[in-house]
Amino acid sequence: MLSRRAFLGACALLPLAACAKGGAAPRAQESIQSSFFCFDTVCALGGVMPQDVLEAAVVRCQDFEQMLSRTIATSDVGRINAAKGEPVQVAPETADLISQALRYCEESDGLFDITIGAVTELWDFHEGIVPDESVLEEAVKHVGWQGVAVDLASNTVTLADPDARLDLGGIAKGYVTDVIVAQLADAGVQSAFVNLGGNVAVLGNKSDGTPWRIGVRDPWDPAGEKSVAVVHASSGSVVTSGLYERQFEKDGHKYWHILDPRTGYPVSSDIVSASIYSEQSVDGDGFTKPLFMLGCDEAFAFLDAHDLDALLIKEDGTRITTSNSAFEIL
Repeated sequence: MLSRRAFLGACALLPLAACAKGGAAPRAQESIQSSFFCFDTVCALGGVMPQDVLEAAVVRCQDFEQMLSRTIATSDVGRINAAKGEPVQVAPETADLISQALRYCEESDGLFDITIGAVTELWDFHEGIVPDESVLEEAVKHVGWQGVAVDLASNTVTLADPDARLDLGGIAKGYVTDVIVAQLADAGVQSAFVNLGGNVAVLGNKSDGTPWRIGVRDPWDPAGEKSVAVVHASSGSVVTSGLYERQFEKDGHKYWHILDPRTGYPVSSDIVSASIYSEQSVDGDGFTKPLFMLGCDEAFAFLDAHDLDALLIKEDGTRITTSNSAFEIL
């Protein structure tokens, strides 16, 4: 858990919003915002909307965390993982998310794999724990997205391998971001932003009529205050994944949280940061992770094949965008 000081400090680094909680409730149609801790990160929502609409969006995020977290035993994911291969009825949103996630598993040839949970539960990036090699090798045997079956008619999910474990952490925030944007739009909101850590999405322009300015963090700035690129947007989402996000050093070796489903170890890559600008935030989540496994050259072939707008930052500091990109390098 973050201390109050750490939480407030992290809020200050959010690219689109400052922390502002408490005080008198603003009048409807003022530009308001809220920051909160969810999905193991600092999140922020804001824009021109009534207070009750904003609060409902925050609650929806918190509900999704209770539904999708791997570490909450009563969540849909927790119940699936504990079912030992038996079918589990889940919320319609969970079934929909898993169904969508399997498409990214397939299109990346398994470089993105939601059954990596058997591996991720062995690593602890908060306490700096490296799993035993033999235990990790055994866990990798239970990684295989092809063994996940989703029945959208009955909202049931079944794992063919009783020892397989789902982990939706690599795609849940993108899915939730899109749901929240749609919820705000349905409520009549025309100017808003959603920031769930590395997932930022906008709806319409800012209250002054200008596009939102979404920054891409400098991977080498420890404070996270500098941007190396920016997208000016009135719609869509920017998702950034970076090796710097969660890491620790042990016995002279650095470990980061993006794991290779083929080995169970942190990915070896010449890419340190990958950002995608797309209409749907879930696309950014589903497609950024495989880029690290592919490496820079193959990553651009993958991006071109999927018609994606991206910015890659290499370990030597080189910043490269796809052609006709919306990313403006600073």
